[in-house]
Amino acid sequence: MLCLRALVQHVRQAQRALLSSSTTSSVDTTYMEIPVYDINKPQTLENRKARLLYQSRKRGMLENGLLLSTFAKKHLSNFDEKQTMMYDRLINSPSNDWDIFYWIVEKQPTPKEFDNEIMDLLKKHAKNEDKTALSQPPLY
Repeated sequence: MLCLRALVQHVRQAQRALLSSSTTSSVDTTYMEIPVYDINKPQTLENRKARLLYQSRKRGMLENGLLLSTFAKKHLSNFDEKQTMMYDRLINSPSNDWDIFYWIVEKQPTPKEFDNEIMDLLKKHAKNEDKTALSQPPLY
């Protein structure tokens, strides 16, 4: 219990330090707090798509895992380099999966840095106009 308490205190101190340093900076860190993955790491398009397919399925919450995995299975193979990078930024930049979910289902406005053709496709996918049952695709 003592170790957990120390860890929580350490995280809170780091958050306070981050917030105090970001108030003097002109960089908006609202949705760019702690990247899940370094999207600028050099990768081939094929490797990036394979990573994104996996990351789309293995989310922190079931709702996003279901929406993103079925979306990636349907669209990711057809994305070019630019579209793939937009999708990578979308699922790896925000530190809160609930933000992504609320943007996709249009319960909150999408920030302009993520309001693009990929988000439009995701919103359409989430509406499930064909009324098909969604289930996570296999990982092979």
